[in-house]
Amino acid sequence: MLKEFKDFTMKGNVIDLAFGVIIGGAFGKIIDSLVADIIMPIIGMFGNSNFSNYFIGLSKAVTATNLADAQKQGAVLAWGNFVTMVVNFIIIAFVLFMIVKAMNNAKKAEPAPAAAAPPPPPPRSEVLLEQIRDALAKR
Repeated sequence: MLKEFKDFTMKGNVIDLAFGVIIGGAFGKIIDSLVADIIMPIIGMFGNSNFSNYFIGLSKAVTATNLADAQKQGAVLAWGNFVTMVVNFIIIAFVLFMIVKAMNNAKKAEPAPAAAAPPPPPPRSEVLLEQIRDALAKR
């Protein structure tokens, strides 16, 4: 019976994990859109409107002004994409932190275990048998 219970909980944990992975993937796409479509354009107002196009050409052959063409011309250090991914990570980490914090706060305090009741007195027959045993041991 206990083995069947463990198998059942194991299946529940696997289903929970699969559910979490699916939701996490969808959540990642939402965060990518939030960063790419809302946050980075605001940050990009201080420079280029497309933040992901920030790059440094690593060879003199790179003369393009956008990242896609520059990558065709030679090696580039695409630091704008890196910054975008770091912002994605920070947002996802912050949201997950807030979810875990909310779940911990939502947990109700575990009630203190009730004081253990004293064990019931032994049946009269056992008391008589113990008295007989003690009397025989004295002989």
